[in-house]
Amino acid sequence: MQIFKTKLELTRFLSSEKKVKSIGFVPTMGALHEGHLELIKQSKKECEITVCSVFVNPTQFNNATDLGNYPNTLKEDLLKLENLNCDAVYIPKVNDLYEENEKAKEFDFGTLSSTMEGEFRPGHFNGMATIVEKFFNIIKPTKAYFGQKDLQQLQIVKALAKQTNSAIEIVGVPTIREESGLAKSSRNALLTTEGKKDAMLIFECLNYCRANKNKGIDFLKSHTKTKFGKLKNFELEYVEFVALNTMLPITKWEKENENAICIATYIDGVRLIDNIIL
Repeated sequence: MQIFKTKLELTRFLSSEKKVKSIGFVPTMGALHEGHLELIKQSKKECEITVCSVFVNPTQFNNATDLGNYPNTLKEDLLKLENLNCDAVYIPKVNDLYEENEKAKEFDFGTLSSTMEGEFRPGHFNGMATIVEKFFNIIKPTKAYFGQKDLQQLQIVKALAKQTNSAIEIVGVPTIREESGLAKSSRNALLTTEGKKDAMLIFECLNYCRANKNKGIDFLKSHTKTKFGKLKNFELEYVEFVALNTMLPITKWEKENENAICIATYIDGVRLIDNIIL
């Protein structure tokens, strides 16, 4: 595994691999867990070279405290990547990717970015798309891998690839879960034992909606809100039933696998998101 701290070093390495026909790319902000590692594994299966970035992108944080508190586990992250034989890791400083005082680009993703995370985290998707576009231009991957847990992000990255006429294939990888059903997340480490137990409610509600799809959206949305309302340490930010291709709320089901149920909630102050595609 080779480690690169500047885009110049990385591009020199990639250009030296002239016989390589496929490059897989996995962008991360570190604090790697099994969900991230599954992306690496899939890239390793499908591509000749796998590049992983570890970079906490400042432009996608609308809260300076969140940025300051983001976990730094680089030593452990590099060990995990080495164990998976990741070919190249890019760990740049901010000034390798951004000019001084450079702001996020303004993108137009239409309805994809207007609801849910777009509403509650203003500016987040512009910052995310800005850094992803930079990475794509530097690495020029054949395929890029993103987790389905961040479903809205995944749909926006697909839109970004289309808007930029990119040939990069955006691959969505199903959410990796703990035995309890809780989606793997770097934030899970911030939960207490009791909080982790309570957090099982998220997947329980998603599963209930899947099993009772015939009861209709209005009933299922009300049922989910009622369930969350019974726990004092929960603060439900949103539960939305949306069309996958627009991310807009729906009142009746679209075709099979074109609907998603998305939940964002705080548990003892820790924000978690999850979703299920129906």
